[in-house]
Amino acid sequence: MFEKEIYISRRKRLLESVKEGVILLLGNSEASCNYPDNQYQFRQDSSFLYFFGLDKPDLAAVIDADTGREVIFGNDVDIDDIIWMGPQPLVADQAAEVGVRETAPLAKLADCLKEAKAKGRTIHFLPPYRNHNKMLLHRMLGIPLDGLKEAASVALIKAVVALRLVKEPCEIVEIDEACNLGYTMHVTAMKMMRLGMVEQEIVGVMEGVCHSGGVMTSFPTILSQHGETLHNHCHDAVLTEGRLCVIDAGVEIASHYCSDNTRTLPTGGKFTQKQKDIYNIVLAANDYAREASFPGVTYREVHLGASKIIVQGLKNLGLVRGDVDEMVAAGVQGLFMPHGLGHNMGLDVHDMEDLGENYVGYDPDQTRAKQLGLGSLRMARKLVPGHVITDEPGIYFIPALIEKWKSEGHNAQFVNFDKLESYYDFGGIRLEDDLLITAQGARILGVKRIPITVEEIENTMYTD
Repeated sequence: MFEKEIYISRRKRLLESVKEGVILLLGNSEASCNYPDNQYQFRQDSSFLYFFGLDKPDLAAVIDADTGREVIFGNDVDIDDIIWMGPQPLVADQAAEVGVRETAPLAKLADCLKEAKAKGRTIHFLPPYRNHNKMLLHRMLGIPLDGLKEAASVALIKAVVALRLVKEPCEIVEIDEACNLGYTMHVTAMKMMRLGMVEQEIVGVMEGVCHSGGVMTSFPTILSQHGETLHNHCHDAVLTEGRLCVIDAGVEIASHYCSDNTRTLPTGGKFTQKQKDIYNIVLAANDYAREASFPGVTYREVHLGASKIIVQGLKNLGLVRGDVDEMVAAGVQGLFMPHGLGHNMGLDVHDMEDLGENYVGYDPDQTRAKQLGLGSLRMARKLVPGHVITDEPGIYFIPALIEKWKSEGHNAQFVNFDKLESYYDFGGIRLEDDLLITAQGARILGVKRIPITVEEIENTMYTD
């Protein structure tokens, strides 16, 4: 938790955008895993954390945008709770730590909202993503469950996005710390990887490194020799010679700020020439994206520039043919990179996407493309200092997708489908760094960049 002045300032700036009505911010509750008393690890709502900093379940807050009145709703523990959890701070004491003077029992929240509703006041709330909060809003506001997303306040969404998108210095310190631990996770994987191991062994050790210095992984770890499956969470394969292993993993530290990095490793410690050829194209696209990211440039432009690097590299190998600009305009790169270049990152590894991906990643004058790959770009905005984004180009050889394009004749004038058949067992390569946009350009977050060149990786793997 930061100094209380940070939270006071954030709420003040929120009120400068949302000038009327009642702002409702719900914290999260515990969620049962397989029976009521066996619960998943608690994770507070990120927007509640951002404005109130309190990392406890069953809290909610109301801000009166007309008067500035702030109330935190929550219950103090009773003796039964103390037996199992030990003494806990009073809600009033917790509220005081973040600059809120007024508290009330959680049961009073419904009365507060009922009164506001009776007066015809606007009640602003964010789109709920957890069932508990959906049911709570349904009961308190009388909105049908399937209508809550549409009833959420666009004004509040836009205000929260505008604030959370640009990271404060205190946040950047936390993200750097998460990235430092992420460095240790990935280098540990590089050093321990051996042929004959089961993928899950590496996942287990990496996540142990995460838990030793953080609170959880920032998302379920992706580690697979089938890198052509973009989010492959199956870890049951044995590491075999000649394969590539995509490792996409991140840390969420105690403050809940995240890291997100991807490296692709040769299982036997050395890349084949064929693997190097593709790998170095992806690396060139990754380096280009970092070097091209400046304030005033849109990340959509950077995505398209990285796409040109990828298409040119594949053309040099004879896998595609034609004018590079024409191929990029036609979306040829989508066959090989059917995802966007990156996303925002902060308190969420895909920052604020619960609020609506287009609100977060697109400026008002931008529209989302329908083209494969570009249409999946989560961050297209004009870059400003304080943005934290991922830079994660990739090349994947997905047999089913290639065969689909071939059977449909899609971009047949550009794609050498016959030559691609020899890559059906290749897998995929993704390389991901976390970037902070500064006044001068972009820097990689964390003290050290995770080994990324062919030489760096080969010199790190299979060494004591």
